[in-house]
Amino acid sequence: MHKPVLDENGQRLNGIRREKLRRNKDMQRLMEFRLLDDDFLAACCYGDTVCAELILRVILEKPELRVLDVQIHVSSGDPVHRPVRLDIRAEDGAKAKLYARLYCPDCEPGRKTARQYSSMMDACLFKEDKNPDSLPETWLVFLMENDIMGKGLPFYRIERCCPETGEVFGDGSRILYVNGSFRSDSPAGKLIHDLSCTDAADMYYDTLAKRVRYFKETAEGIETMCRTMEKMRDQTYRDAKKKTAFRMFEAEKYTLEEIAKISGLTLEEVIKLKTGQDID
Repeated sequence: MHKPVLDENGQRLNGIRREKLRRNKDMQRLMEFRLLDDDFLAACCYGDTVCAELILRVILEKPELRVLDVQIHVSSGDPVHRPVRLDIRAEDGAKAKLYARLYCPDCEPGRKTARQYSSMMDACLFKEDKNPDSLPETWLVFLMENDIMGKGLPFYRIERCCPETGEVFGDGSRILYVNGSFRSDSPAGKLIHDLSCTDAADMYYDTLAKRVRYFKETAEGIETMCRTMEKMRDQTYRDAKKKTAFRMFEAEKYTLEEIAKISGLTLEEVIKLKTGQDID
């Protein structure tokens, strides 16, 4: 028998009251969102290239950069943690192609994790064009909460160089860490400040503020974000089921039927997970 759902006063909640409470919690969460939160950044950049264009122009120091396309992806390789990424195709002032992939990680990515992500970018691009000379300039960007290098700079650019000569190798592959704690009156400082803002009224860049207002202050935008949070909640429940299934696989003492019953997944889904297939 299911236990009744109670409010903070111990009163039983019916379906309508539960939905109202959940909506209120969603609204509170929405008001706390910042552009450093990957789901909110994805919502603000999807279908509206001007936000992504502004961010890249500042952090890459390419004022003439033009964004051509923004795609949102949820990484499915990790069965539990599913970081959202933005894949952005652009061109610089000389019309040279550029490809940037943005992450807002919850914790500092390891150096070899960054190397892995960078190699995955090249692998994806190489599938599109087998000619390595056609590979565009690539930027793997981590929008961090804090100063992971501890040097007080707004950005940390990583690229290959020759230690003996000090010359940059120039293969067009770069990694960039953004210091989310940096503040100044420079374009970089103002942008990083805006990425950390919860209130559009406090933001410097009108382009970003306008998009944030849409999702936090208009009925249409709020409804869109509430639907997004509902999907996020459903995905969290589903990921928890998958996590349970993977732990039971590791125990090596449960049948597939038992795993399905305990995890809440269907038997077909459990079989797919067991054989390395994605079930989303």
